[in-house]
Amino acid sequence: MDWREGEGAAGGGAEGAEEGTAVVPAGLQALLARCSELYPGQPNPLLGGPDPLDYISMYANPGNPKLNIPPHWHYVSFGCSDLHGDGRVHEQTGPEGPSGFGFELTMRLKREEGEKSPPTWPAAIMQALAKYVFQSESILCVGDHVSWHCPLDNSESRVQHMLMAEDPQLGSVNTPNGSVQFVQIVGVTTEELRAAQHWNGVGVLDIMKRMPSAGGLWLVTDMRRGESIYELEPSVAEEVENGIESEGSNLSGVSSRIVWAETEMGGTLAPLSAHSPKTQTELESESMPRITHVESEQIKTTLQKGLLQGGKSCSTQGKEASEANVEGNVATSDSAELFVTRRLESLHLTINLESGALLPLALRGRLKHGRHFTFKSVVDVSAVTLVSPAVAGAFVDATCPYAVRGPWLQVFIPDDFLPTLVEDLADLADPDEVSLPTTFRWPNRKLTITIVAEET
Repeated sequence: MDWREGEGAAGGGAEGAEEGTAVVPAGLQALLARCSELYPGQPNPLLGGPDPLDYISMYANPGNPKLNIPPHWHYVSFGCSDLHGDGRVHEQTGPEGPSGFGFELTMRLKREEGEKSPPTWPAAIMQALAKYVFQSESILCVGDHVSWHCPLDNSESRVQHMLMAEDPQLGSVNTPNGSVQFVQIVGVTTEELRAAQHWNGVGVLDIMKRMPSAGGLWLVTDMRRGESIYELEPSVAEEVENGIESEGSNLSGVSSRIVWAETEMGGTLAPLSAHSPKTQTELESESMPRITHVESEQIKTTLQKGLLQGGKSCSTQGKEASEANVEGNVATSDSAELFVTRRLESLHLTINLESGALLPLALRGRLKHGRHFTFKSVVDVSAVTLVSPAVAGAFVDATCPYAVRGPWLQVFIPDDFLPTLVEDLADLADPDEVSLPTTFRWPNRKLTITIVAEET
């Protein structure tokens, strides 16, 4: 069947409802109404399925020749927000707050000449991202990036990662269940992903908007695009570099395979394996408490807000140091152990290459600008935060550079050590040239960092 005005398609769906046979819930109706304003001649049937997203609609967009915007397929998800408003999927919040996770996903894919129906692979990408959101409860925001490490359509394309932008036509909408922002998936190259990591995603998106070949004003993904923004406009390299130096990076942390151990720097250091995270537990002190669900939620909240505000450093001893929680209140008995600070005399970090390649970013784009950077472990619920002297509320300082509270390790990087780290780790910015495993040692700082291969 040809894709013509008045025809539509949809995939996914948890309810199996078909238009005309069931009452459309108010949250879904508000989103469909917004799409109908843009595509009045393309009603999409709502079909069922087992995936996280209730529905995915696919529309034919004619583009805008005056703005150099090509014809394209426009994909819209329904399910990250609260469609039903009855608590079956999302907590009921009412019309004043965000609906569900507060967003829905969209994507714009350039329509190939003679193409009569939309490819379905973008729907699979959306479902995968939605599964991540539901499992991690992490919200995708404008400027965020997603490392995919594979052509999005499983072809030979250079477009292998994603940035998140605000959908230029759908924007946001208020529903009876709260507000919803339409967040658009934008396919990017590896070079563009690194620029977003080292600088910021919004800055890279703004560059792409001025280049029709890179997406243009509506950020239309073209899987046949063969050139990155650096090749399309060579002056971009200087623009990004100036942005890093003047503004730093707004990337405050990443998920990684990271483990740590307290080591004796005078002895032989056996690098930890990223493939055997249990080894780390064996090397840690037996007094390290096992994290509880309450502690997990508290550390997640703290990392989202930043470091402790007005907290005590690890040099503070006694009752005062162990009772102040992230809100400045008295900790409950279930979570008190999270706030017992243990000083480390030395430190050995082991991290996978993809995350380790971001160490130069963390140093130049974050700590140099008085900020912090966190590596959140995917092995367990632990986290490692690099801290600059300008960060308020850390529990590490110049007299105690390495310390841990429950599953949270903080590493203090003094200003006089930062240039040395930047210089010594500079080669990590080009991970393709790094021989693995590789170990960096700073004996006078009692610090060791080992970079290992990705998990196989």
